[in-house]
Amino acid sequence: MEATWQGLLTGVSTAATDPEMAGLPVDFRCRVPDFVSQRVLGRRLAWRLDPGAQFALVAAREACQNAGLNPREWDPGRVGVVLGVGGNSLHQYEHEFSLLASGRAAEISALAVPRSMPSTVAAEIGLDLDARGPNLVVSATCASGTAALGTARDFLWSGSCDIVITGGAEAPSARIGSATFGQLGALSTRARNPAGACRPFDRDRDGFVLGEGAGVLVLERADHARARGARAHAVLAGFGASCDAHHFTAPHPEGRGAAAAMRQALHDADLAPADIDHINAHGTATRLNDQAELQALRDVFGQPPPVTALKSIIGHSLGAAGGIEATCTVLTLGRQVIPPTANFSSADPGVEVDVVCKDPRPVRMRAAMSQSFGFGGQNAVAVFTSP
Repeated sequence: MEATWQGLLTGVSTAATDPEMAGLPVDFRCRVPDFVSQRVLGRRLAWRLDPGAQFALVAAREACQNAGLNPREWDPGRVGVVLGVGGNSLHQYEHEFSLLASGRAAEISALAVPRSMPSTVAAEIGLDLDARGPNLVVSATCASGTAALGTARDFLWSGSCDIVITGGAEAPSARIGSATFGQLGALSTRARNPAGACRPFDRDRDGFVLGEGAGVLVLERADHARARGARAHAVLAGFGASCDAHHFTAPHPEGRGAAAAMRQALHDADLAPADIDHINAHGTATRLNDQAELQALRDVFGQPPPVTALKSIIGHSLGAAGGIEATCTVLTLGRQVIPPTANFSSADPGVEVDVVCKDPRPVRMRAAMSQSFGFGGQNAVAVFTSP
C-alpha cells in the first residue's frame, strides 16, 4: 500500500513497453512492479492461481493486517468476501485454446476452468483467510470494484456480517485482451512514449493504457470495530449506482447515468455537492468517456472540487480499478493530500474542471467521492468521509 501511494505522489506513469505484448499494435502496459508471486505466496499456491487472484490474495492479507485483524481470532461465519471482477481471466485460456486447436486436447490442464472463473478470486480469499460468510464477485465491467463496495455494505447493514473484505482485483494483461481493446480503439497508441500515453481530460488524449492489480479494503460494522478498539481510516458514507441504458460500449454523451449515480451517492451520504472536497475520477483518457464524465461533474457540482485521475499513472485495471481507486481515496482523505494526474497539460476548450496535475496538492478534506463507469453504461459511485 505504501509503495503504491508513494508512486502515485510522483505523478509519473508506470507504463512501459512489455516484451509479452511484442508484435501487437499496442505493445505497452502498466505492470505491478517487482511482484514475484512465488516469493510472496509460495510456489504451489502461486502456480495454482491466475495473476488476478494472486494480487487479490496479497492485497486481502495486507488489508486485514492493516485493520488489526487476525483470521485465527475472528468468527469466520461473520466474515464475508465481495470482490469486483470485470471478467474471467484469459491468461490460462490462451494456452489451453492453443492446445485444443493443435489437436492436443489431452494436454489441457484440469485447472483451466477454476483458474479462470471470476468467482475464484473471492473463493481463494475465503479459503486463505478462513472467511466463511457470503462469498461472491460483482461483475459490472469497469465499475465492478466500486459496485462491490455497495454490495459489501449491504451485507453489513442486513446484519449477516460483521466484516466484509471487499474491493476489486483483475489482471487484464493477456495478449488477447490487449488485442481486443486495441481493435475497439480504446487504447492509446503512443508506443514511442508509453509513459506519456494516458492523458485523462487532456485535449490530446487518445485512450487508456491497460493496468493490473488489486485494491482491497476491510469494511466493518461500526459497533464491531469499536468493540475491538479498531481505528477507522474512513467511513463509507454513501453509495450510488445506475445504468445509462444507452449503448453497449459508449457512455451517454451527456453523462446522465453517471450524474444519477453521483446524486444517489450524495443523497445516501446525506451530503450536498458543496460538501465534497475531492473527486477521484474514472478518467480513462478515452475521448467519449472523459467528455461524458466531465459533463456529469458539471451537471452535479457546477464547479467541481479538485479532481485527479490515477489511471494516468497505474493504468486501467478494469474490474480492479474501483477497488484500487477507493483505497487511494481513503488514503487521500487520511493524509490530506491529492495525488496528481499524470500527463495533463491542456484541457478541452470550455472545460472548466480543476485537474490536479504535476505535483501533489495538500487540501483540507472531510469528504471525497470515488467513481467508476464501464461498458454497457454501468455506473457506481462511493462517498467517503473522515471518521
